[in-house]
Amino acid sequence: MAGANLLALIDDIATLLDDVAMMSKMAAKKTAGVLGDDLALNANQVQGVKPDREIPVVWAVAKGSFINKLILVPAALLISAFVPVLITVLLVLGGLYLCFEGAEKVLHRFLPHSDTAEEADARLNNLADASIDLVQMEKDKIKGAIRTDFILSAEIVVITLGSLQGADLTTQILVLSGLSIAFTIGVYGLVAGIVKMDDLGLYLLRKSLTGGYNSAQRLAGRFLLTAAPVLMKVLSFVGTIAMFLVGGGILTHSIPFLHHLAESVSQLVPPIALILSIVADGIAGLIAGTIIALALAIFNKARS
Repeated sequence: MAGANLLALIDDIATLLDDVAMMSKMAAKKTAGVLGDDLALNANQVQGVKPDREIPVVWAVAKGSFINKLILVPAALLISAFVPVLITVLLVLGGLYLCFEGAEKVLHRFLPHSDTAEEADARLNNLADASIDLVQMEKDKIKGAIRTDFILSAEIVVITLGSLQGADLTTQILVLSGLSIAFTIGVYGLVAGIVKMDDLGLYLLRKSLTGGYNSAQRLAGRFLLTAAPVLMKVLSFVGTIAMFLVGGGILTHSIPFLHHLAESVSQLVPPIALILSIVADGIAGLIAGTIIALALAIFNKARS
């Protein structure tokens, strides 16, 4: 009897873990856009601090991110338990915010509102200016990065929870908690690696002047120094595209008339229905984000 109960328990645990794994994979796909943007944004946030302070700053922001998720995950679970309809509302708002943020980046590229070259020069001047309180500047950067992380973490939690609707509470807790920890470790681990790429490249170039494997070290060092800024640009581009796809996908799946419209578009050419569905999500995200960004720009201009 005890053996049968033990086998039944093991079977239940295996089934639960299988459900958790399947739902985690599905939720991770839906949050890819936010994660890409989170990675690029946090890597960019660290710029402007001294090289020897980059890792401590990343660690401080990572700890703040864990605290953010300790607040957001229980709050989201409580909302899902007592006011589940609010999850869909928050999901749509999160999708609209993603679309707006992506559109703002696109509009910023074609209609820049600040000189990024001047901003980069200002960051370098701050590091060299003895009158600048670098400790306070670093604290301000960390606080700003943690505030930004709170918004992005809220989007990730809501999108993840939205993909878990219908699952039991235990599965929701396991998936949401597990992904929150994994995403935080993954994002900030990659951020730490990205911000130190140029330092590693410089180290290899210096190392190539003495010792063995000079050619290999020189080649690797040059590659890392060249790849670091390119990687940042690629992450920013991919993150922007993914924001339109994820944000638009949330809208087309949550708003009935958009859902029917996207389905109609995807069935125009059945063999490539999946590709057309993705394109429809992206277009919906681009249109929604552009409308919000332009409306906000007009409102701010009228107010000023």
